[in-house]
Amino acid sequence: MTVTVDEKFFDSLLGTIFQKLGPPQLKLSQIQRQTPWQPAVFEGQCDNVVVLNPDGGNVKTSVQFAGGKINAPLAFTGSYRILTQCIQFKGTARATVDLSYDQSKQTVFGRLNIEEVVLEGTSSLVSGLVTAFVRKTIDERLNPFEVLRVSQLALSLPIQATGGTLKAQVKDVRSEVQEGALKMYLIYDFNAERNTG
Repeated sequence: MTVTVDEKFFDSLLGTIFQKLGPPQLKLSQIQRQTPWQPAVFEGQCDNVVVLNPDGGNVKTSVQFAGGKINAPLAFTGSYRILTQCIQFKGTARATVDLSYDQSKQTVFGRLNIEEVVLEGTSSLVSGLVTAFVRKTIDERLNPFEVLRVSQLALSLPIQATGGTLKAQVKDVRSEVQEGALKMYLIYDFNAERNTG
């Protein structure tokens, strides 16, 4: 069996998330220890968060299938506390997605790999720290993510003429990226049981 998903599906999915649920906010717990001399004014303004946005800096957050890869450009904003300063930032990231299949969970998972982070208007002095924060936050809060639960695609067919049931469970999923689409090939393990009684 083959399941095909195209870029329009993800455009619609992401559009619905941004419009109906709002931009996803990925909050990372406080990395640095708070010191007694840290100004209280920053506590409400700087919450160590990366917010995924629909677009920014000529980049649209999307999923693209091209060149045999699953590409995921991201636009984001956020804030990050460095010592006593709250750094507000915005930027874009270039990422790819790797797929894996967990047979015990009957689920295809994705893992977002950040390949490049570009920050706008952030000094070179703090850009390395903010880039590391963005990478860590996205990795910890998004990975791994569910792409497809194949348990709904298992089969159980009664074969009355034989007095038994044919069962099929997905044992592996292979993927192929084509221009504009992702094809997932489901490989089944077939089994048969005779009805008793």
